Amino acid sequence: MLYGVEYVSRVPRPPLDGLIDDLYHLAGAPPYARLTLPAAPAALLIVNLGAPLRIRGGTDIETGEYADGCVVSVPTRAWEFGYPLGTRSVGVHFKPWGLAPFLPMPAVELCDRPVTLEQVWGRSAVAGLRDRLATADGPHEMLTLLEEELMRRLCETAGLGLVRHASGVIAATGGAVAVGDLRAAAGVSDTHLAQRFKELIGVTPKRLARAHRFAAAAFAIDPAGPVDWGELAHAAGYFDQAHFGHEFRAFTGLTPTRYVEVRRRFLREHPGHTLDGWPLPAD
Repeated sequence: MLYGVEYVSRVPRPPLDGLIDDLYHLAGAPPYARLTLPAAPAALLIVNLGAPLRIRGGTDIETGEYADGCVVSVPTRAWEFGYPLGTRSVGVHFKPWGLAPFLPMPAVELCDRPVTLEQVWGRSAVAGLRDRLATADGPHEMLTLLEEELMRRLCETAGLGLVRHASGVIAATGGAVAVGDLRAAAGVSDTHLAQRFKELIGVTPKRLARAHRFAAAAFAIDPAGPVDWGELAHAAGYFDQAHFGHEFRAFTGLTPTRYVEVRRRFLREHPGHTLDGWPLPAD
């Protein structure tokens, strides 16, 4: 535990590991009240065990309270996350396609509009899960309980193989692959591929590719040193620095220079913090 925050994570067992990056437990007092989360090629599920979370899914959406937890499909823009003073939750970081087998609705219905966990799994089921988690003997048992719940809810999902393979190619190329090449390799039409992506991921292949390209650029930034924005933009495959700057604002709500200023401030104020490994600015 560092600076009052305990963060424990692990990769789930097969077959969940093909859908999920990790399960995690977070407890304590984060060093910020609000976090601006950049649009990333990933989906998120949180089971909240503390005071309500406050989330705004987009600039044109009002902030809402989420007492039981929330579910967020792959976003297209930055969203604001408000932690309670003392937070306690367990959650799932899904691969872009990984949330679909656990949803009763198309993922596109959740795009930039977080929903409560009750809206996805039902009130009684969520209440039972939260009770079991709240009385568990520590973080590792909590993650085991969450993993068991996910295994029970895992469903066959039409089109998942197609979307998973195409998404994997997008990720492997850092978003540089042409969508036409994906469609041709899969032997389906552009319309069919886009429809399946929106149903299972929430965004089109082109939008997912943009998210991967931006994520690669964001992770390449070292806030502790000087940043060559032109070189960074070129390495990430952007047409020019202006295009990169536009994408940066669209995905983070911040200019590139402001993003680095915020992260440098966090480094100064919270050196060695558990959460510093994430390129997520708290402004």
